Amino acid sequence: MSNQLPVVDAECCSPLVREPLSEPQAAELARVFKAVGDPVRLRLLSLIASRDGGEACVCDLTGAFELTGPTISHHLKVLRGSGLITGERRGTWIYYRVRPETLARLSAVLTPAAVTA
Repeated sequence: MSNQLPVVDAECCSPLVREPLSEPQAAELARVFKAVGDPVRLRLLSLIASRDGGEACVCDLTGAFELTGPTISHHLKVLRGSGLITGERRGTWIYYRVRPETLARLSAVLTPAAVTA
């Protein structure tokens, strides 16, 4: 058995139309995908993004789940750590906002590149 890769007929393979992810880029985005891989975190992200202005107070989020406040806080911390949301303290409340640039990066990875003629 040979350890060589098989020869690929160039006519059967589609050419690359954009640069694929590098190893560090893939590792970074995998961390973001892992953060949204949890149903609670995905719902939290959706709830924040669905609010008027794309911003939600933590007080608006906790009532949507049958989870304790510390559990919700943990999930929000994971979302913040992955760069999906930001948080800003206003008085006694924290307001969370989706980071559109992070969502755009996720979307770009999953969207097929346009084929130019």
